[in-house]
Amino acid sequence: MGKLRPGRVEWLASGHTERPCLFQNLLLLLWALLNCGLGVSAQGPGEWTPWVSWTRCSSSCGRGVSVRSRRCLRLPGEDPCWGDSHEYRLCQLPDCPPGAVPFRDLQCALYNGRPVLGTQKTYQWVPFHGAPNQCDLNCLAEGHAFYHSFGRVLDGTACSPGAQGVCVAGRCLSPGCDGLLGSGALEDRCGRCGGANDSCLFVQRVFRDAGAFAGYWNVTLIPEGARHIRVAHRSRNHLALMGGDGRYVLNGDWVVSPPGTYEAAGTHVVYTRDAGPQETLQAAGPTSHNLLLQVLLQEPNPGIEFEFWLPQERYSPFQARVQALGWPLRQPQPREVEPQPPAAPAVIPARTPTLAPDPCPPCPDTRGRAHRLLHYCGSDFVFQARVLGRHRQAQETRYEVRIQLVYKNRSPLRAREYVWAPGHCPCPMLAPHRDYLLAVQRLVSPNGTQDRLLLPHAGYARPWSPAEDSRVRLTARRCPI
Repeated sequence: MGKLRPGRVEWLASGHTERPCLFQNLLLLLWALLNCGLGVSAQGPGEWTPWVSWTRCSSSCGRGVSVRSRRCLRLPGEDPCWGDSHEYRLCQLPDCPPGAVPFRDLQCALYNGRPVLGTQKTYQWVPFHGAPNQCDLNCLAEGHAFYHSFGRVLDGTACSPGAQGVCVAGRCLSPGCDGLLGSGALEDRCGRCGGANDSCLFVQRVFRDAGAFAGYWNVTLIPEGARHIRVAHRSRNHLALMGGDGRYVLNGDWVVSPPGTYEAAGTHVVYTRDAGPQETLQAAGPTSHNLLLQVLLQEPNPGIEFEFWLPQERYSPFQARVQALGWPLRQPQPREVEPQPPAAPAVIPARTPTLAPDPCPPCPDTRGRAHRLLHYCGSDFVFQARVLGRHRQAQETRYEVRIQLVYKNRSPLRAREYVWAPGHCPCPMLAPHRDYLLAVQRLVSPNGTQDRLLLPHAGYARPWSPAEDSRVRLTARRCPI
């Protein structure tokens, strides 16, 4: 018989059972009793109860924290549930009124006039931000050269003045784009939270027209919806930007504008110019309407590089528009577009050069039972995952993956993880949007600042299939205990 406790099911020898309050728990208990009577042991992880409702915000104004939780229901022989039992999100309320006392100041003030440090002496306390742990309630004794830590700050306290992060359970967490604290979720280049850059196209070109005379020349149309815009060149010429109403935003009417930040098409355009001479335009976007990029020629044009990301549905109208203006015939077509738009003779001319294949050498042969056994038994984690994206950084390759099924884990895994592989040509190379079985190691730096999942060179990474799933389950039984 069993006794149901919050978060798990434990089995006692007493033979007595507490009647669960939830019908769902009763069904699970009956199932467990049947399993026990038949001598069958459960395998795999437990199951989570549904999330409870979000709590009220921890603050009455400004920023605070809301939390929700769930419980893990485990049967005999089952592993712990995968994932977190609590989620925290940032709640943004109306700004606090002018002169309101900050949250951390209030917490320090609670100890004003109270004896501390084992004496009857009392002090007036104010926040101290120079201590190592930002999420401890470190308070400075006014008029004295010491501070005291009164334990953790309350959840929802800002980590430091002006910081984005807030303290939760003694940790400083920053909100992801999904609003959850500590989720690490980021917007992709298309502006989608947690996306994989698959809903927009990357347009990258070089404008090389030399120009028959000094003056303003059209470079390109920057269409509505463009994001992560960047324009750069090195010459004594000047970039000019015109809004949809025909008025110049900068460097128009033969007047050179000072470097700075300009408002245009619903975004901020950062204009820089140095003595190099190098000139750049950058804007996060998205643009709310079309912009026209021009160059004020004073000398031969050495080339103007420009790039931006564009929603897929806006790419064909953009191409048709610039072709109607006669621009694409005088400059190269996009050198990198992810993924390629539907082929159309008017959009991609036949002379467009194709990308050369990746100059990566072939990987060593890693097939066979011995290789699978070596990496499965020697790894910290084995799981099935879908590759969401790949990014080459310095001398490493970083994969963003979504965990789908865990075969082996020595510590909890999140639903989304980064897997690192050495080199720009890792072996094996993982393709985005495919499912793999991966055996990875946990790598923690000596000072504890980095905690990574590492896919070793020539490691175990196989496309997932039912057959490979059966092989890896059989391998798990052969690892030495």
